[in-house]
Amino acid sequence: MFEPTYIAALQRLNAFIPHAGKTYASTRNYDRPGHANVSVLSPYIRHRIISEVDVLRATLARHSPSAAEKFVQEVYWRTYWKGWLEMRPSVWSQYKADVAAALNRVQTESGLSADWEAACKGETGIDCFDYWAQELVETGYLHNHARMWFASIWIFTLQLPWVLGADFFLRHLLDGDPASNTLSWRWVGGIQTMGKTYLARPDNIAKYTEARFAPKGLASHAVPLDSAPHPRPGPAPVTAPLPTSGNIGFVLTEEDMSPGWLLKDLKPTATAIYQATEKRSPLRIAPAVNAFVKDALTACESRFVSHMGPTEWTDDIVAWAKRHDLDHIVTSYAPVGPTADALHAERQALSDAGITLSQCIRKFDLTAWPHATKGFFKFKENIPALLRELQAVS
Repeated sequence: MFEPTYIAALQRLNAFIPHAGKTYASTRNYDRPGHANVSVLSPYIRHRIISEVDVLRATLARHSPSAAEKFVQEVYWRTYWKGWLEMRPSVWSQYKADVAAALNRVQTESGLSADWEAACKGETGIDCFDYWAQELVETGYLHNHARMWFASIWIFTLQLPWVLGADFFLRHLLDGDPASNTLSWRWVGGIQTMGKTYLARPDNIAKYTEARFAPKGLASHAVPLDSAPHPRPGPAPVTAPLPTSGNIGFVLTEEDMSPGWLLKDLKPTATAIYQATEKRSPLRIAPAVNAFVKDALTACESRFVSHMGPTEWTDDIVAWAKRHDLDHIVTSYAPVGPTADALHAERQALSDAGITLSQCIRKFDLTAWPHATKGFFKFKENIPALLRELQAVS
């Protein structure tokens, strides 16, 4: 379904744009085979093979903000989730600890292990759930409404730990994003918006799958999961200034595969290509996910090679930097997640070697993230002003 190139992303964007207004608003909740009623752009946007700015500008060139309101809001949901987690990174740390604990339970509780394996294989006997589990494994994609139903059935009907479901998604989704995935699962379980759960109802599934499914035996109640209160939000991150002297290296990661906004102001001595996909889970990442990211990074390297200097794939940034006698490293800011964790682990060793690491944040994120202090509906009030600033944003 997804060719991991900038050209393929543009082609998909251009094909969708005519339908991004009222057509999208009226059909977006339907989970239809092939998903022609939605953009299916999320794997490209998640890795910034094309950016949110690309998508929003193209949309608003064809539609008014009011006509495209629903699609614009969907684009900003991802931005909101990232900003919310940036100011509460301990939520990601707790999620990782909870996944490890749940996987330990799987090793020691035979009933849980059997139920978890059946859910992951799509062998629960719940027709829609089994279809979606198999669709996810086969394609790396699920419609957003199906993701909500799936998570609700996982938590409230199958009564499996929510973190194992979030981990299953993160291992198989081509658009697997630490913020969107973790916080969406928390929302379904009544943790993110405290006390507010999402219940998968048979009539709703039948309606929005156009009678493809009529599941039986689903939970009729969704009692919120137990959870600690949200941590207080810290400050939004700030961007690092570009170094102006010395040998400068650039690190390309899967978090931003449209690095032209940075490379136009840099002349790197060398570029490292660093892939952290395997760090999304303690378990094996789906081969299709690894391949998508690797091929997308390769395509990005080809696209920008004339601006990068000598390129090298590496899993040891410190050793690479020393080989090239670098004084500074510049990279696009990695939001909370596996890539950020990996860079943080390298930072002290780089500092010990006298090498600075500068993570530069796109203006789009700098402008939007500080508004993600509360719920999305509060954030949404700022979207008109954010759209007005798009022309000055990269």
